[in-house]
Amino acid sequence: MSSVLAYAAAAVVALWGVAHAIPTGRVLAGFAPIAADNRRIVLQEWLAEAFTMWGVAAMVIAATAAGGPGAGGRDWVYRAAAALLLALAVLTGLTGARTPVIWFRICVFLLAGSAALLLAASAV
Repeated sequence: MSSVLAYAAAAVVALWGVAHAIPTGRVLAGFAPIAADNRRIVLQEWLAEAFTMWGVAAMVIAATAAGGPGAGGRDWVYRAAAALLLALAVLTGLTGARTPVIWFRICVFLLAGSAALLLAASAV
């Protein structure tokens, strides 16, 4: 059961990372006109969140695949990943989710929900 919860959380986070990266060009266009250096910074930060999500998903998948029953280290990977996802959810809730863009509000729930799955996986 623990593996199922962890893989589900990893899948949600990885897919949300893809969904985050796909509209990057449109997001940047929404800031026009913008200086080239500022454009690069927004691009970097927008993609950094997608890379973070992919990294969290990869760590969870690796820990799940490598850990057998009673793998205590795996549980700590799940907890650390959950903490990072919750921190991103809070950050998004205090920033992007305060805009009229609905996807930022959805992001808060997807990240928090994935964190909850990982915490449940670490407790099973």
